Amino acid sequence: MSESSTELREVVRRRYAAAAAQVADGSTACCEPGLIETDDNFGSALYAAEDRETLPVEAVAASLGCGNPAAVAELREGDRVLDLGSGGGIDVLLSARRVGPTGKVYGLDMTEEMLALALANAARAGATNVEFLKGTIEAIPLPAGTIDVVISNCVINLSTDKPAVFAETFRVLRSGGRIGVSDVVSDDDLTPGQRAERGSYVGCIAGALSFSEYREGLEAAGFTDVEITATHEVAEGMHSAIVRAVKPT
Repeated sequence: MSESSTELREVVRRRYAAAAAQVADGSTACCEPGLIETDDNFGSALYAAEDRETLPVEAVAASLGCGNPAAVAELREGDRVLDLGSGGGIDVLLSARRVGPTGKVYGLDMTEEMLALALANAARAGATNVEFLKGTIEAIPLPAGTIDVVISNCVINLSTDKPAVFAETFRVLRSGGRIGVSDVVSDDDLTPGQRAERGSYVGCIAGALSFSEYREGLEAAGFTDVEITATHEVAEGMHSAIVRAVKPT
């Protein structure tokens, strides 16, 4: 990893660690502009009220994503699910309910403060079919072929090595496994410089792939049936999108 990539990852880690610390301290202002760039296009407002009301308030307050991947990943009873960049655990907890006691949900995060918050939230929710792992989404600490569904909420755009993320996601999925993620994607005609003009890297804008780049990256890793569907605009030419793909049998 280049020095600039290392520095960028550390900036992301510090910002999300600070967000977790604010929530843990009892503040719900974790998303103020000076900390994490967000607005109505990001965060807990993107979840249904009935979902928010059944979760610990700390899990809801720590939600910084751009969608609700657990609602679109078509999770089934007994599925083994991995959430990339699980943060405070909101998508892990929602997924755990959908897969039931015969399923299991792993949450992967590189930030110790977020992992501590997620563990506390799982305890508050009484979730027993979840496990949180420390690591990066470019080097997933799970064996190959052990996961049915990979979800993620506005995290892949934060990676400085997206080919590694796609390759690792493909590796840990079983044959026939699938992904259902929410992420920020740019129009194909926007250059990386123009994307950076619309928002920062840590704000989930500057590091976004275009629609074509996202599709090509997933297909290069081996995925098929790639679908990328924009849901709402988060900046000019930048969209929250639902991304689905399958690991072929």
